[in-house]
Amino acid sequence: MSRSIARRLALMFAVVALFVFTLVGTGLFLVLRTQLEHHLRESLEDRVQIAHIIVYHALTPEKWRMAREKLTDMTPRDGSTVYSVSSVDPYFHYGTPVEGTVVKSWRGGYTRVSPAGGGQDMLTATVTMPAYGARPPIQLQVASSYMPNVRTMRVFGSALAALTTLGTLAVLLLSYSVARIGLAPLARLTRDASEVSPNNRSQRLNTAALPHELNDLANSFNGALERLDGAYGRLESFNADVAHELRTPVTILIGQTEVALTRNRSVEDLRHTLQSNLEEFERMRTIINDMLFLARADQGERATGLVEVSLAAEVAHTLEFLEIPLEDARVSARLHGDEMARVNRSLFGRACTNLLMNAIQHCAPGAAISVIITREADQVRVAVANPGEPIEPAVLEHLFDRFYRAEVSRTNSRENHGLGLAIVKAIAEMHRGTVSVESANGINTFAFSIAVTRADSTLPDARPSVAAPVQTAGYSSLAKGKSA
Repeated sequence: MSRSIARRLALMFAVVALFVFTLVGTGLFLVLRTQLEHHLRESLEDRVQIAHIIVYHALTPEKWRMAREKLTDMTPRDGSTVYSVSSVDPYFHYGTPVEGTVVKSWRGGYTRVSPAGGGQDMLTATVTMPAYGARPPIQLQVASSYMPNVRTMRVFGSALAALTTLGTLAVLLLSYSVARIGLAPLARLTRDASEVSPNNRSQRLNTAALPHELNDLANSFNGALERLDGAYGRLESFNADVAHELRTPVTILIGQTEVALTRNRSVEDLRHTLQSNLEEFERMRTIINDMLFLARADQGERATGLVEVSLAAEVAHTLEFLEIPLEDARVSARLHGDEMARVNRSLFGRACTNLLMNAIQHCAPGAAISVIITREADQVRVAVANPGEPIEPAVLEHLFDRFYRAEVSRTNSRENHGLGLAIVKAIAEMHRGTVSVESANGINTFAFSIAVTRADSTLPDARPSVAAPVQTAGYSSLAKGKSA
């Protein structure tokens, strides 16, 4: 059975109401009991004073006989009040004093006694009178039963318990209705969320009519929809790009093969056709390798086979490898700084190659590319900076996203399939590093960092090594940087 927020709230309100009712009822019960005891003592005091006057003036046997008759007349038939007089002279005796266990005593001679023979407790007051005239010393005791108080408290307690129960049930039912009314915006929010589908990705939750308690939830959900919509759009764009990238070489391969089969060809012609087909196969393999590399990186694999090297030496080796594309683009590259770090040399070279190719593609002839190696706390940062057109802030935050291109058109699709910077980000994360991009003062800087580890330590949670995609001779088969 699914849990209901309305039921939970109603139950919580009922528990709170029960606690409050019980607390208030207990207080009223104690106050009433105290007041009833106080009134019982006051009533007993009045009876004691009357009995005292009657007994005090019984100085002769005739007056004592009249006093006894008055005491008898004052005694209720239900025995709720008892008068007794004790003396050394048996003639001046009346009634039977209440004796038993003393439960509680108060100032003024008031005592609560539990009778020895059983029955209800009695509140007693005892007064000693000295000898006066012909009357010897006597002891007057007046006792009142607690029965009326007990009956009153029992009835009050029962009524209080019944009212508390009914009040708690009323709070439970009313709070459930109120909770359902109060949760109506949440139900509306749920209906709106259920209407979001792949065919209606642009729909967002309406936050204008929501209470402020739900605004954060709705805004977070809308933010998630925005990110999903963006990722879905980039995935669609990527699928179209991959289809375009693969369709072109496949079409060329089919066309060249069909032409070659239409008539007899010389060995040289067939060699030329196979060479052209091989180039297209290499291009297809590059795209497939990049996709497989990122898929393995998504599984959380870490770089293994780490060796401590000079990063400047590794970057210099990459620059030497890219000498031809640098010359073709008529740009130069300068290297600044050096640090020692433990890296997978193949992966590190791949990341440097992608950043440098990205810079080469977006440099004007005659420009200079700077590669800067710096140490920042426990990270080593490799930054590639090149002069270029300013990049919009909205574009900057997505440049390392997979499947993202700043230019929607495919004017350079043969050199760039939109995964280069995503590969840089994956390689940085495999080395427990991060990536960043800045665009200021006409300089665009793409950077990645790697964590610095001791030579005698290994990265925890090491998994099978993720090898860099296969590189073939010539820079055209390397992963190209994404458009910036």
